[in-house]
Amino acid sequence: MSKNKGTIGVTSDNIFPVIKKFLYSDHEIFLREMVSNAVDAVQKLKTIAQSGNFDGELGELKVEIKLDEKKKTLTISDNGIGMTADEIERYINQIAFSGATDFLDKYKDNPNAIIGHFGLGFYSAFMVSEQVEIFTKSYKNEPAQHWTCDGSPEFTLEETKKETRGTDIILHIDDDNKEFLENQRIAAMLHKYCKFLPISIVFGKKKEWKDGNEVETEQDNVINNTAPAWTKKPADLKDEDYSAFYQELYPYSEEPLFNIHLNVDFPFNLTGILYFPKIKNNIEIQKNKIQLYCNQVFVTDSVEGIVPDFLTLLHGVLDSPDIPLNVSRSYLQSDQNVKKISSHITKKVADRLQEIFKNDRKQFEEKWDALKIFIIYGMLTDEKFYERATDFTLLKNSDGKTFTFAEYKELIKGEQTDKNGTLTYLYANSLDEQHVYIEAAKAKGYDVLLLDGQLDNHWVSQLEQKFEKSHFVRVDSDIPEKLIQKKDEEKPALSPEQQDALTTIFSSQIPQIEKTEFLVTTENFGENAQPIVITQNEFMRRMKDMSANGGNPMMSFYGEMPDSYNLVLNLSHPLIKNVLDEQKTALSSEISPLVSQVSDLEKQRKELSDKHAKLKDDEVPVAEKEQKNALDKQITEINGKKREIYANFASSKDNVKQLIDLALLAGNLLKGKALAEFVKRSVELLER
Repeated sequence: MSKNKGTIGVTSDNIFPVIKKFLYSDHEIFLREMVSNAVDAVQKLKTIAQSGNFDGELGELKVEIKLDEKKKTLTISDNGIGMTADEIERYINQIAFSGATDFLDKYKDNPNAIIGHFGLGFYSAFMVSEQVEIFTKSYKNEPAQHWTCDGSPEFTLEETKKETRGTDIILHIDDDNKEFLENQRIAAMLHKYCKFLPISIVFGKKKEWKDGNEVETEQDNVINNTAPAWTKKPADLKDEDYSAFYQELYPYSEEPLFNIHLNVDFPFNLTGILYFPKIKNNIEIQKNKIQLYCNQVFVTDSVEGIVPDFLTLLHGVLDSPDIPLNVSRSYLQSDQNVKKISSHITKKVADRLQEIFKNDRKQFEEKWDALKIFIIYGMLTDEKFYERATDFTLLKNSDGKTFTFAEYKELIKGEQTDKNGTLTYLYANSLDEQHVYIEAAKAKGYDVLLLDGQLDNHWVSQLEQKFEKSHFVRVDSDIPEKLIQKKDEEKPALSPEQQDALTTIFSSQIPQIEKTEFLVTTENFGENAQPIVITQNEFMRRMKDMSANGGNPMMSFYGEMPDSYNLVLNLSHPLIKNVLDEQKTALSSEISPLVSQVSDLEKQRKELSDKHAKLKDDEVPVAEKEQKNALDKQITEINGKKREIYANFASSKDNVKQLIDLALLAGNLLKGKALAEFVKRSVELLER
């Protein structure tokens, strides 16, 4: 029996240390490489037999994995084509690249790129092994061969005895990788990487419970499904088949909404099944559920950056021989085939949604709430998807009715176009919290959209940019009469003193709310409307919401600003008129002298200001500057006395506090101690 010794065909002794390192962060991939090679060997034999070039018995084709903890070995066996001595020289002893020295220099800082560029799958075994042996017998009935290597460039090759066709690769696991001698660890890796390989993968025997103990049976434990649903024709599958495959991928998961079966052979090869899950509100936890395969070999389930971001919300499987198997994600992200596949999937997803909408709109509307966050995420992050989605994206109003963009525009253009010809889309974020505002808007003949999703604040801003001459306004951003201005605004007919009296009286009684500010204003919006309405500026509120929901970091400062509200007094309402009349009757004797004093002081100050109008600052006499400052101080002190008088008056008026609290309650802002005091006061008022 001849025995050959030699040196593996590389030009540097440094190759094996690099191999041991190149996938250090993911070194479990060695098992995927070994099993994939074994499957290839079996597949090749099937092809040869089908072409009539193999006369022997194929038998039960399979790949078997065996562990021997005592010998510290992991064996991968197949009954495929095997190798002759010449084939070992060609495929094992000559690593498939040239210029190894330049190669090592180029990739010493980026070893992850080695496998993808140079096809070193077999040599990944040396990441975990101190020695690798090959026992192989070719289907050509040539002598069996035994190859061994200890992780250096030197190897031995000799004839050996092997009764059966195929290859056994024995990995002698080194001390740093003892985890790969654990049965559970290997089982988990096989399930991760090999559960859909096209040849049966056997790992031990099946077990069953007998007399209270788990015992092995004589039946092989086949860990994989050799014909998963995505490899079959859509015409051969029923709804229950798709459902069963989803449960195989994600056991005990809630049933998906529907699926897309991909089957493309030009200009690239792509198969797969993508499922629309019932997406919860937190989109982050839904990602990384797409499994990427290459010829049924698992590549990754971290597809962010490989497919458009919004597609990572889908679940399922993508399989393409055009996706490189052994490369880093950064390489995948820059691969042109991957980019083409990504673009095609985006189109197919949009086409499928359009198809469902067109063929069964009722079903689409029923599933809209579950689909909405996915579609909006796509529109926000992918311009092409936005363009395709405009025909089937729905807007839902506060009554639960749904409309396409075009349908809704037609519905509201009559009543909701303002004096400048701008179309106003009114919306609410909560049916309960904004119920009062919704009803007030509907009473004006307006329709109100419900936009209560996680991404809706960002979406509103996008739609304002896309829709021609349109803007979105939340129903609580202003009083109903000013949500859509049909004519020029009429100013309230109040004297400056009356304005000051009312705003001071009401502002003095607003409860203290953390990080919240109120500005008291006055309007005339009808005696049948509410006496007080709480509104919030649309721009500021939207910016704060977007900041809280992960908006542009440049807008993060909005999140630190206090919430700002307007407390709008309805001067037309009898209750507000009563407060104005009561304060005039009760405070006239105290306030009138102070008003006169302020008027005189302001007159003096104006005379000084007029005198100094044409003078430079250094030309104004010091004495007159001091006189002006003294006048300012007096005016401030007297106005302070006035505010104190108004505040003392207001503190004794339950009707003022009650009106404020009713408005806060309607705006969902009355809480804690203030709410308890309101309840107590309400009971006392009823008992009077």
